[in-house]
This record gives sequence, C-alpha cells and structure tokens, in this order.
Amino acid sequence: MKILVTGATSGLGRNAVDYLLSQGEEVVATGRDPQAGALLAQMGAEFRRAELATLTVEEAVELMSDCDAVWHCAAKSSPWGDPDEFERINLTATSRLAQAAGIGSIRRFVHISTPAVYFNFSHQQQITEDQRSQHFANDYARTKFLAEACISQLIHRYPDTTYIILRPRGLFGPHDRVLLPRLLSQVKASKGVMALPAGGRNVLDITYVMNVVHAMSLATQCEGLQSGAIYNITNQQPQPLAKILGQLFDEMQFDYRIKSLPYPLLYGVAAILEGIARFTRKEPLLTRYTIGASYYSMTLDNSKAREELGYSPIYSMEEGIHLTASWLKQTDQQTGSHG
Repeated sequence: MKILVTGATSGLGRNAVDYLLSQGEEVVATGRDPQAGALLAQMGAEFRRAELATLTVEEAVELMSDCDAVWHCAAKSSPWGDPDEFERINLTATSRLAQAAGIGSIRRFVHISTPAVYFNFSHQQQITEDQRSQHFANDYARTKFLAEACISQLIHRYPDTTYIILRPRGLFGPHDRVLLPRLLSQVKASKGVMALPAGGRNVLDITYVMNVVHAMSLATQCEGLQSGAIYNITNQQPQPLAKILGQLFDEMQFDYRIKSLPYPLLYGVAAILEGIARFTRKEPLLTRYTIGASYYSMTLDNSKAREELGYSPIYSMEEGIHLTASWLKQTDQQTGSHG
C-alpha cells in the first residue's frame, strides 16, 4: 500500500511516516520544511514539498495520483492566529485535498479533525460524535468543523472514496510542537510555576500520538466503514490535568510546582493578553480557550471507535508519558536548550 501523509515533517504526520516505514509501506510525505523532508527521504519516504494552502485541486490530484490512501494530518493547530490563515490551511486545503481524492478514486481518505468542536466553556462528560458547540471557541475549532462539513458534501459525489474523520483529543508525544511545548514554555517563563485554574483538578482525555497512528491504520484497513463516519480517539484513561503534568515533569526531572489560581482571574488576564496581542500580532502566553481547557473537565465517548474500528489504545498513558519525556530529554540534549 502507498499512502500520502500530509504534515509529515512534524507532529502526528512525522510519527505516521515513522510507523508506515517500519511496516514496510510505501510513503509519500509532504510538508513545507525541506530540511525535515530531506531526513524523511533518507529514512525511505518519497518527499514531495508542497504548500497545501495554495495547492490547486489539479495539483492535489497529481500529488496523490499513485497513492492508495491519504492520511491528512496537516493543520494550523493553535488557540490563536490569523483567521485567514486558519481558513487557508484548515478549510480550503482540506476541501481541495478531499475533492482531489474523490477525483482520483483514492480508496481511503483519513482526515484528522479535533474535539475542539465540542468545547463550550462548560464541564462535559462522555461526549459523543454527534455533539457540537453552538459557538466555537476559536478559529481553529470553527475551520476544522467547516472542513468536516466540506468532506460530508463529497461523500455521494465520490462513492469510490471512503472518507473517515478522526477526532483525537490532546495529542502528545515525539515531534509534538503544540501541546507540551506550550506548557513547558509557560512553566519556564514563570520559573517553574505552573499556574492552573482550580489547581488542575479538571479531568480530561488526552492521547498519545502513536495511538492516533494506530487509529489511522485501522481507519484505512477496516472494510465496511460508512463514508463520512466520525470517531473520537483518546487514550481512554481520563485523569486530572495536575496528575498528567506531574507524571510528565517527574519523568523529566523538572522542578516545578502547581499554583492554584481562581478561574475568573486567569480568564480575565487571558482576555487582556489577547487584547494586547491584537496590536502586537504575537501569540499571547495565555488565551481564554487554553484557560478554559485547563479548568473545565472534558471526556469523550470512545464506544463508536471501539465497536466499528476495533480501536483500543496500544500505549497506556504511563507508557506514552515515559516515551514522550525520553524524547524531550534527548531533544534537549541534542539542541543544548538546557546547557
């Protein structure tokens, strides 16, 4: 099988390439970082540099012309940024790639979406795939939901392509540039103090990145899946945020302490920082979304993924945190960021 992986130079996409190559699959990797692309080529992938935000449908058809499946991992994943950039990367690029897959009769198109579409600044437990927020918390959630809607409109036009949407919650692991790097930068900026609303007692689901790769593999191989089906993906081990961070920082032998602050105070500070950021055009250290996500409990119902995909995590939270900490320490040593 030959699989096109978008966003292959970092995060989930990079882990997907590593896994596919280890399984002896042919990989077409695409991304914007030529240096990372050269490394992927050395590993055995065929790297095709592409700017997905400006890619035409015709160019996308050519990009995936000899592939059996597409794993669309590329996205602008951030709580803050230029709305137009979110539109170009998360919505327009996804729509064109999905259309190209249909035109080329690509057998399976696996799209990585997000549970951010559920988030509504309230405590939510065992959320099912048919739920959504009435008002999206940021442009990331909004554009990812609109991308899903675009895919759903293609289902009947292109019956030879099965479109599958995965919503993994809180990805962490090697090559991650989003969740843990942001948390670590906040702790370092505050000299080892992690300020959390209500002390991080909120319970949430997060997902080790290789479990998401496992889910993508199942979504590609399973027969009889309904085109357009959506699946929640997590580690199925919801835990308090403070416990998760404690395990990670302990593994890294990182000196820290959690400081409990009132949610309204942190929310107000984040609102002020966002106001300043509109003038500076630099991402604020805190956003109202990140504060809300650190305060409100949010767990997902995984039963549909278990029943239809046969999904269950192959790495526990403990294993995932250990592997992530090991990778972070190795990366720090190589870059000399603590030296």
